[in-house]
Amino acid sequence: MDIQSEFDFRSEDILFQLNEKPAIISWLSYSITAENKIPGDISYVFCSDDFLHKMNVKYLNHNTLTDIITFDYCHGNLINGEMFISIDRIKDNAKDFSVSLDKELHRVMIHGIMHLCGYKDKTVEDQNVMSSKEDFYLNLREF
Repeated sequence: MDIQSEFDFRSEDILFQLNEKPAIISWLSYSITAENKIPGDISYVFCSDDFLHKMNVKYLNHNTLTDIITFDYCHGNLINGEMFISIDRIKDNAKDFSVSLDKELHRVMIHGIMHLCGYKDKTVEDQNVMSSKEDFYLNLREF
């Protein structure tokens, strides 16, 4: 059975253009494969704080701002999912952490992928593992 991977990038209620799409797809695919998983259908939806806040309340019952919400549609080792990313949060976090917008965006993008690969971030120990994974894969980027 030959599985075709597909990455989709779109905006919901904002104008946003992702740079370096082919390089990002290659990087994300490599990261998934390095976790002994298979890339499947993966969507990123870029949106505003307001849009993501409404989703956070509706689907997760969290009345807070967040940078990403990940919907896991994985089947075994086949990684499928839909990730909603607030570009407003990315911009604010990039300023707060003194990093480029692209680096913060890539951190959040790989964070969502790591969730789909089975990593959690509810406990301090899990957060440390997740952060380590994010840093590892961010350091592999060649773009």
